[in-house]
Order: sequence, then structure tokens, then C-alpha cells
Amino acid sequence: MTMGKNMGDQETIMEVGKVRLDLTHYPGEDLYCDDDAVENELLDIVKNYSAVEYQRIIEERQSWTLLYHLSSLRENIVEWIPMEGSKALEVGSGCGAVTGVLARKAAQVVSVDLSKKRSLINAYRHSDCDNLVIHVGNFKDIEPTLPADFDYIFLIGVFEYGQSYMGTDRPFEEFLQIVMKHLAPGGRVVIAIENKYGLKYFAGCKEDHLGTWFSGIENYADGGYVRTFSRQGLEKIFDACGVKDYSFYYPYPDYKFMTTLYSDKRLPGKGELSNNLRNYDRERLDLFDEKYAFDGLAEDALFPVFSNSYEVIIGKELPIQYTKYSNDRAPAYQIKTEISMEPDRGAGIGTREKPVIKKLPLCKEAEAHIRQIAASYQKLADRYEGGKIRVNPCVLHEEEGKIWDSFAYEEGLPLAQLLDEKLEKGDIEGFHALFREYLERIGYHEEYPVADFDMIFSNIIVQDDEWTIIDYEWTYDKVIDPKELAFRAIYCYLLEDEKRNKLNVDLILNSLGMSEADMDDCRVKERKFQKQVTGRSRSMSELYAWMGAPVINPWDCLEREKQRLVPRRVQIYEDCGGGFSEEKSYFVSDGYLNDEDVELQLTVDGNVQMVRIDPAMESCVVSVEELTFNGKDVPVRSKAVFTTNGKTLKSSSAVVFATSDPNLSINVAGFERKPLNVLCARLKVVILPLAVAEDMAASVKKWI
Repeated sequence: MTMGKNMGDQETIMEVGKVRLDLTHYPGEDLYCDDDAVENELLDIVKNYSAVEYQRIIEERQSWTLLYHLSSLRENIVEWIPMEGSKALEVGSGCGAVTGVLARKAAQVVSVDLSKKRSLINAYRHSDCDNLVIHVGNFKDIEPTLPADFDYIFLIGVFEYGQSYMGTDRPFEEFLQIVMKHLAPGGRVVIAIENKYGLKYFAGCKEDHLGTWFSGIENYADGGYVRTFSRQGLEKIFDACGVKDYSFYYPYPDYKFMTTLYSDKRLPGKGELSNNLRNYDRERLDLFDEKYAFDGLAEDALFPVFSNSYEVIIGKELPIQYTKYSNDRAPAYQIKTEISMEPDRGAGIGTREKPVIKKLPLCKEAEAHIRQIAASYQKLADRYEGGKIRVNPCVLHEEEGKIWDSFAYEEGLPLAQLLDEKLEKGDIEGFHALFREYLERIGYHEEYPVADFDMIFSNIIVQDDEWTIIDYEWTYDKVIDPKELAFRAIYCYLLEDEKRNKLNVDLILNSLGMSEADMDDCRVKERKFQKQVTGRSRSMSELYAWMGAPVINPWDCLEREKQRLVPRRVQIYEDCGGGFSEEKSYFVSDGYLNDEDVELQLTVDGNVQMVRIDPAMESCVVSVEELTFNGKDVPVRSKAVFTTNGKTLKSSSAVVFATSDPNLSINVAGFERKPLNVLCARLKVVILPLAVAEDMAASVKKWI
């Protein structure tokens, strides 16, 4: 690190490697710091480790903060933007989460941040970038010195702090107007910000900046400087600034760790949005299943209203309509898939553009994978020639040091959606008929030594009688039994949506003729495949399962509170030959000694033939510790004497009840009876959430 000239006692220029830090407007102390210890840790990491080691360090230290600041996935939010040869301004660069990709793609990058510590982290992290200058200080002080020739100005997670930047009555409008003064003709402003009405906040995620529930939804009733906006709220600001030319994009799950980018011209369809639990930093409530809510919003064209985040491009619209990132994989498989509009040179005068799908490598190591996909097309096309399934053609492009695959955009519906429609209508025979057709079509020339391992239902588009494989990224030069491919397709299909569990999987497995050993072998292969894809690193799904913040089920809390407020009672039914009825039942209010232990001493008339004990009014596990009739043990293992509507656990004599009406029935007709008899019971009752009880009650080993 080298120092430049002084202004008073303060250095005004610092150089960290090839990066220049301009401290001319630095106030002499950092006025913004989340956690000094964390920032010191980040500075130590970027000084002493290379970027390729960041993922290993994140996993070793299991730190959300390190993941947030150092993960390469943070770059996705701007990586898709074509900015080659441009000049870019980044306001609020922080620790450099997106600075690196800007410096790699743009010709010149100017970053601005209030914190010297964070700017040092940014500089050390990107010290080999000779096209990067970082100005340290308040934007209001630095802004007058900035030129008006930027092709792109980036406000990534910054616009919501407009009040802090400006401190005026109209901070967001004035902030945007000042920023736009620095655009070159034809330049663009890029804003990434949370949607105050994002679905995840309704579902129980805390507001990102305040860490409180429902703050944005309640329109920030408690005040504060941070403000996020709805789409309409942002549009009002744009209108007040005279901005007419802008495009909305929708980062999913949100802009911080975006995996997919949608646009108004390519909105998500039903079934696409299932990656929703991503609360690494704070606990969340689980008020409802966001996937099903998103499905309904997609059907009713309301996704733009409830998208968790927005990315807005102010300026001329970009040709890219959709981008999906696969960069939580091993470097050899890190690619992105995008849909863009391109000139249709083969069309007549009336048609000027057509959608084109591209797969592009995100690093040098993935270029071989792009070539392999193109080679796989011809191999699969040869295999299925003359069959009832076609392969979407792939063309390999190599121009000016860049490589990518292009595909035609296929119209139609995913096979997964057609199968879902059968299930929703209760057309089980139709589902199985469609599955049999799938098995027949993919099995064509099954002896051919080429197979697409990822022949899942969502990778097949159906239009009328034409079935097309649209994604064959994982094609191998070997024979794979079509039954194995079908097993994997069903495996993935069920994992994607819990509603599909109502499908009777045994019928499908029986139709495949696979033994338990065959299925175990498929599971082993699946684990090996997933490890091949992710390499030594953990995927984002694995990281979430490993280090995500707690998810609180409010319904469990409600049940516990209800149990605390409402004393538990045991209900007793007696049957004298006419069956059980509410009229011939009574409650024992003092049966519970505490939350779990029940003791009963019941007087039973000699005419009673059956006694039924309902130990609770909700799902539970019941252990019968003692049961006697007139002092003699009741044989609880005899089904002629003792029956329940629950499932006896194999590991013990306890009974699990996945119902709100658990009961134990004792046939006393075979016992020696007196005019008055005594039935004694000692039970241990543990209340369970219904979902847990259902899992425990499942007597057949799950196949997944």
C-alpha cells in the first residue's frame, strides 16, 4: 500500500495494488459501521487469502456475514448486464460485493462509499483491478466532483437510504435527480431494492434493514430513515423526476442472492418459484407456503406486485428478458442461461426479433462444459432419430474469445405441468398414461451408448403431439436404463412439491419393475451426481440447511398457548351394545396430573361392554404404562381386547395418533364383571404437531 499527497495531516490518495483510493472528502472517521470486529475479520481475509478461498472460509466459519459480503453469488444482480467497454459509477460500494464484476466487465469503474474500512476491504479484495478508483466520503460531498459521462450508474441496495444521503423533504426524488446528472447520453441507472410488499414479508420474514416483522407492510409506521417501495411507489418517484423510460426486472428469491431474473416479458410460470426459505441472518415465521402463494400470483399475473425485490433499469430497455444462474456449482459447471431478443434474419418484414436461449460459461473452467452440451445435441439427436421425442437443436458459437451455446425458444407446456394438471383433476389414470408415454418415448433406442441423465419432466416441453428435450446439460456416453431415468424423474418431481405426495408412488415403482436394491443403487448414483455438480463446495441449499436462521412455526406456538390456557380433559365413552355416542360420554377434568401424565380410576357399570378413552383432542403419542380392570391387567397387545385409531411404533409400545380425535378402546365384555367395576389407567401423553405425528405414523418406509 502506498500513500499520496497530504491535505493537512490526512493522506488524500492511497494505492492498494492497482486500486486507487481517493480520501479527499473523507471526514476522518467512519460514521457507518455494522460491526467493527466483523469488518476487521473481512479485512484480514481479503488481505491474506485469494478469492478462490472465500467459499472454503465461509463454510469453515459458518458465518452469515462472510457469506453476505464475500459470496460470488452477490455479483449475479449485475453480471447479466452488457456493459463491455463502458464507464460505470457505483454508489455505496461497501465491501465490494459487486465491484469486482463491474471492474471485470466495464472499462472504467468509479466507486463511492462513506466508510474507509469498507473501502479498504474492497480495494484489497480487487487489488489487481487497474481500472478501479474508490472515493471515500459522503456522496453529497463527492458528487460535485464527479464527471457527467457515465454509461451506467449502479445503486445496489442503496436507494432505500436516500434520506441518509440527502436529508431533505424529497430525498429520493432529489437523490435520483442528482445521480442522473452524471449520465452520459444514452446512459442507464440501475437500482436494486427490496419490495416493501414482497411476498416473503407477508409469509414471515423480517424487514431486511430494521430486523422487525411487517415494518414495510405497515408503511414504516415506527419511522426511521430507511424506506423500501412497492413498484407503484418507485414509479411515482420516477414520474416526479420526469423519468419515462424504464424497465422492471424481478430478481428471485431476492436481489442479494439472485438465482433467476425475470422481466415483464418473461414472468415466472406456475411451479417455478419453490426456492423460498432463505433466512440466513434472522429467524422467520412460517405463516404459509410461499410456493403455493406464488403459483396463484403467477396464474393471476400478480407476481410483479409481490416480487421480493426489484431491479429497475432507467434508460433504454435491454434485450435480455430472463437469466438463470447456476454458479453455486463446481467451477467446471458454472454457467448461466438467458433468454434475449435478437434479430430474426430469416423472417419477413413483419417480424424483426425472436427470443433466443443462450447458455454461457461464468468462468474459464466452464467453457469445456459449454462445448460438451453442443456435442451432446448431435449424439442425442442421432439416438432419437425416428423416435417420438426430438432434441432442441444447439449451435456452438465462438467469437472474439467468447463461447456460448444457442437454442431456439420452444413453445408449449412443461411435462411436469401437464402431470400436475392430471393430479389436480384427480385423473390418476391419465397421470399414469402420460407417465407410460414418457417412459416409451425416452426409451427409444435404449441400447444406444448415449443418455441424458437429467431427463426430468420439467426439461421436456410438450406441444400437441410433439415432445422436445430442452435441456440436456448432463448427457453421458453410456447406456442408462430408461427405468433409472424415470425413477430419477419421479424422485425430482416429488421433491419439488409436497402436494405431489398424494401420488401413489408404489404403483409407478411397480410399473418400473425395480427392486429395493435397484432403487438404493439409484439413490447412491444421485448422491454421487450431486457431489460431482457441487464439487467440494456446498450449494446454497446445503448452506441454508446447515447455517440458516431458525424457522418458527406459529401454529405450534398457538397450540402450546392454547394448551396452556385451556385445561386438558379426558373424554370417556361407554358402549352397552349400541355403539359409542356423545350422549353416553363424560369428561374427566382431573385426569391430567401435569402436562403429560394421566391417571384414571373409572367406575364402570356391569352392562358396559366397551370403554373408550380419548386422552386428548389433538395429535399426540400415548404410552400405556398401566391398564387394569378390577385389578387384573388388560392385555394391550391383544387386538380382541385393546384397539386404537393410531399406529403402534415399532421401537416401543407407544401409539402415535395423527388425528385430533385419538382414542383407546377396551373390550371388557370378556372380563368377569360385577354390578360396578373399576378400570384403572396410567398414561403418558405427549402432544405433537400434526405434521410430526403424520411422519411418525407412516408405517411404510419412505422411498425417498
